[in-house]
Amino acid sequence: MNTSMDDKAILSAVLDRWKAGVDAHRPERVAALFTEDAVFQGLHPYSVGRQGVAAYYDSQPLGLKAEYRILETRRPADGLVLGYLDVDFTFTDRPALPVKLAVLVSRVGDDWYIAHYQVSRLD
Repeated sequence: MNTSMDDKAILSAVLDRWKAGVDAHRPERVAALFTEDAVFQGLHPYSVGRQGVAAYYDSQPLGLKAEYRILETRRPADGLVLGYLDVDFTFTDRPALPVKLAVLVSRVGDDWYIAHYQVSRLD
């Protein structure tokens, strides 16, 4: 099987759950997709750990939705998949916000979790 397709499938499985949590405004569900010591950089100062992730998504407006497209994947080591994505965050009361997202997912036991998340705005 093609490793690139495997990597894309791994990222999609994690990011589909992330999107579902974001779209439903379920910050605790989103935070549960991250490792306990995840480095998280949204568009505000960074945090480390699930509590910071939950607080970030809890502060987002109701109606926020995310649409993503995986641009590139890499496998830097066994049990790690790096992804680079386009993400459009849409709102009910203002224009969409297009960003670039880099994520590193890590295998923990039988599942994959986000260990690093960094959003960049390219204005």
